[in-house]
Parts: sequence; structure tokens; C-alpha cells
Amino acid sequence: MRALITGITGQDGGHLAELLHAKGYQVFGLIRGQNNARRHLVEAEFPYVTLLEGDVTDPTSLVQAVEASQPDELYNLAAISHVGYSFRNPSLTAEVTGKGVLNVLEAVRVAHLGNTTKVYQASTSEMFGGLDYNRPGRGYNESSLFHPRSPYGVAKLYGHWIAKNYRESYDMFVTCGILFNHEGERRGAEFVTRKITRAVARIKNGLQDHVELGDLWPKRDWGYAGDYVHGMWQMMQHGEPDDFVLASGETRSVEQFLASAFEQVGIDDWTPFVRQNPALLRPAQVDILLGDPAKAEEVLGWRREVDFTGLVKRMVNHDLALTQVPVAVA
Repeated sequence: MRALITGITGQDGGHLAELLHAKGYQVFGLIRGQNNARRHLVEAEFPYVTLLEGDVTDPTSLVQAVEASQPDELYNLAAISHVGYSFRNPSLTAEVTGKGVLNVLEAVRVAHLGNTTKVYQASTSEMFGGLDYNRPGRGYNESSLFHPRSPYGVAKLYGHWIAKNYRESYDMFVTCGILFNHEGERRGAEFVTRKITRAVARIKNGLQDHVELGDLWPKRDWGYAGDYVHGMWQMMQHGEPDDFVLASGETRSVEQFLASAFEQVGIDDWTPFVRQNPALLRPAQVDILLGDPAKAEEVLGWRREVDFTGLVKRMVNHDLALTQVPVAVA
């Protein structure tokens, strides 16, 4: 089996490359620019991945990458995925996260691989928006109403609907994974969970004295990225292309994540180490995101192995190892 992953340099791309390689796939990864700063990191951690230069905003490069890799499965993970950044750069977010999906689908179609290449589109819980009027009691599922509250969510919703359109218009195998927040040791430092765990590790080791955060009250449905990429693969093995929600079915606030992270290093009162920075507040905030993974659990047999506490512990321990202060030898 041959697989092409866009967004290979991101958190999910790394977990997915590792999973597919373990299953015997020949893995190709799309990387943007010949001088991409992350190229050497990918090559060092995943020497078995064949890197192809391309960009989801450049249709010609996508066709070339698809023709070169001839993938049985294409996982489209490429996106500008930071919600806060999308408010500062909405046009670029639309081009990459939204129109980029169209370019990927069209590359598969014009390369005449629409009947042989399965496509996975990375949709997101941010499409729901978390407003009271469309918030189901058991959590958002595949039939819930959308009301995105950020340029990122709007762009992802375009990608989600154009993926469904290609599925229905061209009889292509295009499956959409509507994933709720999933984190891990490969999460970028700009995301709040990794920002917290890195800060906790550095505070514990005396490398900084506080962390600046925005709102602490929003609640999210958090899981481990390694479990969620396995769900992506399961969707591609399903007999028919469909939409699936992956979630834990539980919510925790940012404050609860923060408290749990500090608890991992023996600090019960985190308040002296946290400051709120108004510059980090968003123009529109999603109050709560709760997912209902019943369909994925029943149809795909998807299961999570890492719970919330295990996720936080995994991330804190990883960052403790990275920031450990060497002991001087006399």
C-alpha cells in the first residue's frame, strides 16, 4: 500500500506516518518549499518517508505529487490550523485550509486516480461553533448543525463540504473525519495545551517563572493524537466513504488542563505562575465543544487508549525530559 500525507510536518502527520509505516505502507509526504525548516526534522525522525515538494495552494505541484506517489490512500492534513492565527491572517487561512482541499481533490481527479485513490479530509469540531442553539446534550455528532466562529472554522467548513461534493459528484472515495481536540507530545508550542506543558516543565526546572494565557474558561473535548490518527486509518478501511466524529465524549476547561499539568510536577496551587494577557483573547470564542463518537465506536470499532489524565501526564513528562537541567559533576 502507498500513502501520501499532506501536512507531514504537523502533529498528526508525524503520528500517521509512524502508524502507516508500522502497517507496511510506503509513505510519501508533501513538504512545502525546498528550504523548509522542518525538512531535516522529518528526515531525522521518519527516514522511511519519501518527501515530495509541493504546496496545497499550487495545483500543478499537487498533480505532480499525486502522479509521483500513485497513492492508494491520500490523507489531507495540510492546513493553517491555529485558530488565533486565523483571525490575524484570514485570507491566507481561506487559501490554505479551505481552497487547498479543493486543489487536493482536483489533483486526484485530473490525475485519473479518482476511482483508485481514497482521500481522507481532516475536518474539525471548530465547524460546530459551540453556541447554545445548536449544542446537543450528548455532544455534536455527524448530523449536528454547523456555526463556525473563526476564519479557521469557516475555511474548514468549506473544505468539508467540497469534500462531500466530490464524493457525491464524481463517485470518489472521500471520507471526512470530524476530529475534536487531540493533543500530544508532537503538538506545536503555539497551541495552548503544549504552551502549558512546556511552561510547567520549565517552571519546575527553574527556567521561567510564569506563563501568559488568554481565557481559561472555555471547555474542550481533549484526546490523544495517536488514538485519533488510528481512527483516520480505520475510516479509510471502511467499505464506504462517510463522515465520522472522533471525540472523548468528555469536556475539560483550559483551567482544568492547567491544574492537571501542574499537579504532574507536584504543584497544587498554580495561580502564582499564571498571568492573563489580554492580547491573547480572541474576537469570538467557542464556549464548549463536546463530541459524540458513538458512530465511530459502533461502525469502525474505534477506541481511545489514552484518557485525559494520561494525555496530560504524557505531555508533561515529554517536556520535562526536553527541559531537564543537567546536574553538574564535581
